[in-house]
Amino acid sequence: MTTQMRASDQDRERIVERLNEAVGQGLLTLPEAEERIAETYKARFLDDLTPLTADLPDPTPPKPERGRRRGPGFDPRVLPVLLVLAAVIVLTHGFAFPLIVVAFLAMKFGMWRHRHPARM
Repeated sequence: MTTQMRASDQDRERIVERLNEAVGQGLLTLPEAEERIAETYKARFLDDLTPLTADLPDPTPPKPERGRRRGPGFDPRVLPVLLVLAAVIVLTHGFAFPLIVVAFLAMKFGMWRHRHPARM
């Protein structure tokens, strides 16, 4: 009875993808990659796949872009519209609650809020 785990098609495809990336980065020549890919498809166990990429560097995920992200949130350009709506409600109904909400939003998202200098 063997204790080795069988390699799945998905395992083999992952190794082939990594070998193709290595060719694109100039880490392997095309004949080397072809030989390793042939060995990958012949592999029966996961232990047979390990030596095929052992001399390659670990794949690193791409670094996220730095800078300001705009996710789903409040757009400060909406503040003038909210201010007009709040003024209409105050003038027609006589209560000032909408102005409190607009003042809070203006302080939190307004153009005059403190901006951090760009990091380099």
